[in-house]
Amino acid sequence: MPYPKGHKIKVRNKIVESAAQAFRTKGIQEVSVPFIMKGAGLTHGGFYAHFDNKDQLVTEACRYAISDTIELLQKAADQETPNSKINSVIDYYLSTYHRDKKEIGCIIPALSGEISRSSEEVQQVFTHELERMIAFISHLAKIDTSRGSALFSTMVGSLVLARSVSDPELSDNILSAGKKAAKELVMS
Repeated sequence: MPYPKGHKIKVRNKIVESAAQAFRTKGIQEVSVPFIMKGAGLTHGGFYAHFDNKDQLVTEACRYAISDTIELLQKAADQETPNSKINSVIDYYLSTYHRDKKEIGCIIPALSGEISRSSEEVQQVFTHELERMIAFISHLAKIDTSRGSALFSTMVGSLVLARSVSDPELSDNILSAGKKAAKELVMS
């Protein structure tokens, strides 16, 4: 009996979602194809029916995760008046919730350290997705992409550091300082 129409696409999407969640939490190198497939509720034998290699999956997971993050940030922005949209996004991005929920958080802080050691294909896609995120942030803040790069770098750096320390108070202070610095960048 043949699979229903769209089955292969649905399965592929489950694999990409599983990979995005795993990469956000553990990084690229620490995650195996069998781990990703198990997370999708599948056996690892079917992986190559959907992807040529792990790098192809990494690129698709990056695209998916950035789209997912932009959608979440847009929802946060849509709840505010036009002048406070970027502040709402900064508050969400540098929240304890976002810090603690790596599996659904922004993939950029999770993978930035690994990307320089990844294939050229992965680096190119990551670069494009980072540019897309900076463009989104810049547009929302009504600033040029140079300032948008500085703003997003401040946000990512603050999140990375807040996730890296074992002292909860220090982590919270890093988030607060990052929010303040990010909002000052928008105002300047």
